[in-house]
Amino acid sequence: MMERTLSKRRILEIYLNVAEWGEGVFGAEAAARYHFGIPASALTPEQGAYLAAILPSPRKYERGRETPYIRGRMTTISARMNAAQIP
Repeated sequence: MMERTLSKRRILEIYLNVAEWGEGVFGAEAAARYHFGIPASALTPEQGAYLAAILPSPRKYERGRETPYIRGRMTTISARMNAAQIP
């Protein structure tokens, strides 16, 4: 039903703002402040890739700790972000 009434961008926005990014940390803004101590608007591409990499199980990963799995996911996400910027 959501896909019939909302754009994919809006669905993603809603998801990112209700997702739990740590114990009791909800939403992308709170995640940026919790994990990096900065507002979401100030995230670097690498920090954004980290947050994307820990979804869908952010509570499973200790704050600020990169595992080999997370580093690999960050590399993949970063490459896709860079590819999306090429016209």
